[in-house]
Parts: sequence; structure tokens; C-alpha cells
Amino acid sequence: MRDFSRRGMIGLGAGAAAALGLAACGTGTVGHQDAASRGGGSRSGQPGAPKHPARPIGDGSTAYTGKQPNQPKRPEPLEPGETPPQFVVFSWDGAGEVGTGLFSRFLELAKDHDAHMTFFLSGLYLLPESKKRMYLPPNNPRGASDIGYLSDDHVKSTLKLVRHAWLDGHEIGTHFNGHFCAGSGSVANWTSAQWRSEIDQAKTFVKEWRTNTGWTDLPPLPFDYEKELIGGRTPCLLGQNNLLPTAKELGWRYDASSPGGRQRWPQKNQGLWDLPLQAMPFPGHSFEVLSMDYNILANQSISTTRAPSYNYPGWRTQATHSYIAGFKRAYETNRAPFFIGNHFEEWNGGIYMDAVEAAFKHIAREKEKGADVRLVSFRQFVDWLDVQKPEVLAKLQSLDVGQQPAGGWKSYLGGQAA
Repeated sequence: MRDFSRRGMIGLGAGAAAALGLAACGTGTVGHQDAASRGGGSRSGQPGAPKHPARPIGDGSTAYTGKQPNQPKRPEPLEPGETPPQFVVFSWDGAGEVGTGLFSRFLELAKDHDAHMTFFLSGLYLLPESKKRMYLPPNNPRGASDIGYLSDDHVKSTLKLVRHAWLDGHEIGTHFNGHFCAGSGSVANWTSAQWRSEIDQAKTFVKEWRTNTGWTDLPPLPFDYEKELIGGRTPCLLGQNNLLPTAKELGWRYDASSPGGRQRWPQKNQGLWDLPLQAMPFPGHSFEVLSMDYNILANQSISTTRAPSYNYPGWRTQATHSYIAGFKRAYETNRAPFFIGNHFEEWNGGIYMDAVEAAFKHIAREKEKGADVRLVSFRQFVDWLDVQKPEVLAKLQSLDVGQQPAGGWKSYLGGQAA
């Protein structure tokens, strides 16, 4: 396992992506590695029914139910001299329910604090293993998958919770399908045309789960996935350069696959907002760590997800303080958005899930005390970016990590035209 120091993360090209992006995917296995508001959510125990009658799409696996509920108010451009909000995006790779209750746990946490998140759904999590030969992964055998397939019961649970998440106002993105990170079949080697095949299949597994499973007693997913899907995160944070031309062709608006990002305001890459995981302070070390659970684990327990339990309290505290330090640095200086990636996992006794929950609550308390902190999805964040004046974005983008605006925000942004 490599040392993910700041020196090893910043400024490296695509060839270093695998070194920077280690993280196991959503099923809780660790053999397959990847790098990585205002609310308005329903406060009830279950999401409310769609406001419009469902209009089935295709085989009825999905349906148009009207505008997504529980969204923040329409974003507006910053006024001259206005301090930008502090955006924080919590995102989840894989987004499958495997019986741990973690998907539900974090849906409830978000609901309790009127917050939103992004769930990068792996398409294979809605395909029964009995139908795995339907999957034709680029440069890999038919039906192959480095994250395996869910049991039928877990596919049903995932469908239920993805539906719940969307009705609560969360975003459903994609983590693609087979999660190939090594060898000649790695996503790092895929062409733009192969990425198109992978995306088409990921969407099909979501849009045709009813046909593929034969289940007719479950409600449809309440959204049109062709319109819902505007971004994703690649396995291992690999292959972004060849993915982006295809993503742009499909009308996507952002990509969250770039490795080794820094806490600065984002820019566009090949026409899409580039929203990377970020290097954040790592208490007790002179280097920084990427803002994802597995990257913290890789620096704490090296190659195991079951280290001796006497380490857990200290590691849990260190992980919690790392997230909080990343938030605090941005909030007190350049107000760059803070992006955090995770998996529904129980590594090292579940300490990373505890840490991200503790950090989430800390950030939410700042919002609830009156700070302009917005816990949003990537989609909601790019909605805000897209209404800002170009000259304002340029000034925000010019601020370095930990750099305060010269003369304060009122002076720094005060010269912009109304």
C-alpha cells in the first residue's frame, strides 16, 4: 500500500491515479479498489408519495412522477460583495444495500439535518446474478465483475432505498458497473467508445430491472434516469480522460473522478465541472490525505480492514478530525466546496462510518447555528455554479488552498457588477 501523502497526490497525471485512488467499493469487500443547503428534506420516517401520478417509462422499471421533491430553493447569483456559501457534498460509491443498514442510517441522518447527498449507484446492483451474462464489460469476460453481484433480497432492498433517496431529494449518479481496476481490462485502458458501452449498460440495468428480475410487485423508481443521470465517479478514479468526451456527448454536467484534487473552487474539464476528491489535513501527520474513507484506512491500517481493535478509538478520532479540519480550513478561508466520498462499509469495526457521521453532525450544527453552510448533492452544487457570473467564478477560482480573500469578501467580490 502506498503512502498517500500530499506530495504524492498533488500535480500527478493519469498514470498516478491508481496510487491515489485506493478504496474498496460499496459491498464491503476490499479486493477491488477505487479512489475514491439548504435542505428541504422530508422529516417523516418514509418519503412522501410523488405529487403526480406515475407515468411508466419503458417496461415500468422507472416512471415520470414530476419534479423531484424536497429540493433547495432556486439558486441565485451572488450579490456584489456577498460571502459565498460553504458547500459540502457527501457522496457514496456503489450505493448498494447489503444488509448492514448503512444506506438507511445515512438517509435518516440526512433527513434529520435537512441535508442532501449524492449516491453513485453501481448498475450491476440492480441486476440479478442469474442474469449476469447480460453484462458485457469492456476488455473483460462476459458477466465478469470485480465487485460481484448482490443477492436478490439485497437487490430488492437497494431498489427500495434508491427510491427513498430520490424522493427525499438526493441525487442518483452512477459508479458504472464491474469496477475493474487492475490488469489489461482496467477502466484506465478503456476508450471513449467502451465508456459509452459501459454507461449504456449501467443505465439499462436501472431502466429495465423489472424485465431482468421478473418482479412485478415492487413500485418503479420514480424518476427518468436518462434525465436524472448527469454525473458519476469512475472506479479507482481511473479513466477520466477518455470518459469525458462521452460524458459531454451524453449531456452530463460534471464528473467526480479526478484524483488528487485540492480544496479550491472547481473549474471545467472538457466542458464538464471537475469535482474531485480533495487532499485534506491529516492530524498527526505532515502530509494530507484524500477525502475518502478508504484512503484514511490505507494510511492507518495499511493493507487490512480488520486491524487489531485497540487501534479503533484513536483512528476513529483521527478520521473525524481530518474531515472537520478540511471543512474548517475551507470555511474560514477560501470557502471552496468540500467533497467527501465514502462506501457503505464496516472496515475496522465500522469506525469510518462513525467518523463520517460525527463529522456530518459537526458540520450540520454549524449550519443550524446560522452559518451559511449547505449540505447538498453534486447536482445541486452545479446548479448553483451554473447561475454565477463568470467574473465572480474567476475570482473564486483564483484563491489557493487556505487563502483568505484580500480585504475580506465584501471588498474582494464587491467590485462585481450587479
